[in-house]
Amino acid sequence: MGKRIAIVGAGALGGYVGGSLAHLGHDVTLIDPWPEHVETIRARGLELDGVTPEEKFDVKKAKTLHLTEVQSLAKAPVDVAMVAMKSYDTAWASTLIQPYLAADGFVVSLQNCLNEETIAGIVGWGRTVGVVASIISVDLYEAGRIRRTVAKGGDKHTVFRVGEPHGRVTRRVEELAEWLRGIDSSKVTTNLWGERWSKLVQNGMGNGVSAATGLSLADCSRNDAIRRFQIRLAGEGVRVGHALGYQMEKIRGLEPERLALAAEGDAAALAEADAALTPKAGANPRADIQRPSMAQDIRKGRRTEIDAMNGFIALKGAAAGVPAPSHVRLTEIVTRVERGELKPSPALLGA
Repeated sequence: MGKRIAIVGAGALGGYVGGSLAHLGHDVTLIDPWPEHVETIRARGLELDGVTPEEKFDVKKAKTLHLTEVQSLAKAPVDVAMVAMKSYDTAWASTLIQPYLAADGFVVSLQNCLNEETIAGIVGWGRTVGVVASIISVDLYEAGRIRRTVAKGGDKHTVFRVGEPHGRVTRRVEELAEWLRGIDSSKVTTNLWGERWSKLVQNGMGNGVSAATGLSLADCSRNDAIRRFQIRLAGEGVRVGHALGYQMEKIRGLEPERLALAAEGDAAALAEADAALTPKAGANPRADIQRPSMAQDIRKGRRTEIDAMNGFIALKGAAAGVPAPSHVRLTEIVTRVERGELKPSPALLGA
């Protein structure tokens, strides 16, 4: 009998992963707080799209639940609950699904930022697993419709990194990695925390910058002044990670130390970072519409994860005695944009 999977938060990433798993034949239930989204999926299915024709299909098999219907899971508890909510919604989402876990069921953080500790505080460390989705961009652009705006990683880049907080390889993470391999490249990692911090640095140099400027990720990186600011963000994030003892992975294809040196003025490292981060013409046909989750939130008038991204790096840096002034500055700007005190503009970052 197949494992029962619940996706708590069927937005961009959760809907993409959950819908894809359902399309592959897994028993998936999508749970989401947006009523129109749930009703649209019930009426016509979930439409998924990507950058190739093969990635476009309708998902009819996924079951859906409004938040008010989650109690129906008591009839058939779930084996795997993937929480794909914003970081600030992690606690209540974990609390919502906890009573409906099977005896050996567990919760997966399929999110940005470091949320495993919050989940473990509710369901226990033994029932907590992390999945880092690396270099993936998906957009819930209207109810029932999700599109991926970057190419699949395939054999060039491992997208899904599945790990236990304790770092050992277990049967459950091997199984989870195998499921995700049906969507894109996947592996089991023994370095969940290093993977998490590396992804946090990656997000920290893109999400808030796009939100503050109103530009796509590609346009941010094409602008010399903005790209150099992104490099400073990355370098500060790497140095904070070093101070915290994380073993970091490559960030945007670059060794973390090279990014740190680039931020600190090393000419060779800076040239290397500029070359790696400047978009290549024609590399991504959807580059001009690709906006990270935080920029999407600003456009939709929603709360952002800035405090859990750049704000978190700045906070941890201060505690470790490693200043992260670029992260402090960006957090303040995005917070003001989110409140409506400022309008997104490249000028906010001096460009």
